[in-house]
Amino acid sequence: MNSPLRNLLLSAALIAVPAGGFALAEMVISPSAQTTSSAVASPGLGDLSAFKAIVTDTQAIAASGDLTAAERRITDLETLWDQNAATLRQADRAAWSAVDAAADDVFSALRAGSPDKASVDTALATLVSTLDAPVPAAATGPIQYVSGIAVTDESGRALPCEDLIGQLRDATAGTPPSAEVTDLQTKALERCNADDDAHSNTFAAQALAQIKG
Repeated sequence: MNSPLRNLLLSAALIAVPAGGFALAEMVISPSAQTTSSAVASPGLGDLSAFKAIVTDTQAIAASGDLTAAERRITDLETLWDQNAATLRQADRAAWSAVDAAADDVFSALRAGSPDKASVDTALATLVSTLDAPVPAAATGPIQYVSGIAVTDESGRALPCEDLIGQLRDATAGTPPSAEVTDLQTKALERCNADDDAHSNTFAAQALAQIKG
């Protein structure tokens, strides 16, 4: 999922690579962020009512025809979802991937050059149903590997690039990496900063494979 917070953190990380890597911090939902509406629970992800409340608001705004305002409201979901990504992925990676993909479709629909209301409505409805039942909605597929290192989860979706970059950071801690590994690490960070998880993971996996020999 793409967020200004994620880009800011990764931009800072790219600058810090020569100094030996970086650390990313992720927040969890604070009590003040929780909604008081009825719970919308998933066996795998827990209470998702705070997220669905934002989507419901966005649907109402989109129904009025103000897709610009709808895009602003859905950005609140993007921020909250990204802040809790680490916790949610750990709880149920497949369910997280299903919701994440549905949310990305909403962002794409609302951020198109000329948003189509029908496409927006469809994407929002799909996101609502996925939040209601993320586990059944989660697809299953083969895990993909690059140089013997997994770059996707069980649903076939690219792993968050921060995960592999974190592994690469740990692998190079205390030992100056070779020029080739450093180049791959830089490319991985650049692609991650551009929200290109798939290519970032390829570079990071290639670097990890070289380190592990």
